[in-house]
Amino acid sequence: MSTDTAGTADGRGRPYVIVGASLGGAKAAEALREAGHQGDIVLIGAEHERPYERPPLSKGYLLGKTPREKIYVHPPQWYSDHDVTLRLGTAVTSIDPVAHTVTLADDGRIEYAKLLLTTGSVPRRLPVPGAEQDGVHYLRRVEDSDRIRAALVPGARVVVIGAGWIGLETAAAAARTAGAEVTVLEAAELPLLRVLGREVAQVFADLHRDHGVDLRFGAQVEELTGEDGTVTGVRLGDGTTVAADAVIVGIGIAPDTALAESAGLALDNGVKTDEYLRTSDPDIHAAGDVANAFHPLYGRHIRVEHWANALNQPQTAARAMLGQDTPYDRVPYFFTDQYDLGMEYTGYVEPGGYDRVVFRGDVKANEFIAFWLADGRVLAGMNVNVWDVTDPIRELIVSKRVVDADRLTDPKIPLSEL
Repeated sequence: MSTDTAGTADGRGRPYVIVGASLGGAKAAEALREAGHQGDIVLIGAEHERPYERPPLSKGYLLGKTPREKIYVHPPQWYSDHDVTLRLGTAVTSIDPVAHTVTLADDGRIEYAKLLLTTGSVPRRLPVPGAEQDGVHYLRRVEDSDRIRAALVPGARVVVIGAGWIGLETAAAAARTAGAEVTVLEAAELPLLRVLGREVAQVFADLHRDHGVDLRFGAQVEELTGEDGTVTGVRLGDGTTVAADAVIVGIGIAPDTALAESAGLALDNGVKTDEYLRTSDPDIHAAGDVANAFHPLYGRHIRVEHWANALNQPQTAARAMLGQDTPYDRVPYFFTDQYDLGMEYTGYVEPGGYDRVVFRGDVKANEFIAFWLADGRVLAGMNVNVWDVTDPIRELIVSKRVVDADRLTDPKIPLSEL
């Protein structure tokens, strides 16, 4: 077994190691250099692609509008220019926090001074017979997006299982735009019901139906039928079968905690961290999808599976690795683009954690802001085709002030006055 101890990261010849060559991993390496770290940095990724952003995979890249080169976090030379050792196609199999080492699949080993996990998440697999056939797709990596795009041809019968963000974006941004016939199967009564609640979920149901998507709610998938190892349809619990040339499964993701578990780190719906993104081991941090971080604004741990966390949390983690503790207290944010609907969501609301939803603007025209309220305070706001309002929405949330709902819903009153 070989040991890589190159570098002078901490006086013992140990580098700072980042496991997960993702957006989060690349931004962490960048943040370490910006914060003045001059020791060795090793960024390890199981994929052969250098770090890239994932939102384009279900949006512009899937549509063929965003060229491949635009999805990458940094140009190829950035890593050598900043003395970051990028080890791609390299799987880490375990972590030994006592010896401060990570073990690689090729039986190599790298010692570390500080370790950051940006391992992200993995798609939940469909647990029914026939789910491993050709023509069944999950969207997580760039090659997944390539395969799905190749399947989206005019007239193709595409079945999307799961009406979450991935399911709706692939149905909207790609399948219908490409001229495919799309059926979306969802176990709940409406799309995004747990995330948005009934009032706003209906907006997305109407949007997709207006664009010719066959939405079927309360659907229970029993089996994926096939012929010669290739999927041909989806059999439902009521005995009907929906014909399919391609099936896209989007039933959620799970944090990739296997390495954290091997290290004996505290787990709770992800890797549990404090507000500085430090895990139960003081020399190991976590950021992005995998981190269930304590949030000072909410006074509890939350895990957010969105791009903004992968973009911004690494700065906090990098500073903490250098002893420059600054809490991560950004208000959660995400966005989506579906057909002619652009949306930004700011805030955090658990299912059933609000008592009222109010609207400002024209809901039927898809130009409005929705606010989730509890005891008169704004918990979250979602602006649809209304722009440059995320800052005042964020201020309303952070202030925790009781607001007048009539004034909140009056478009003539600037949000900044509330």
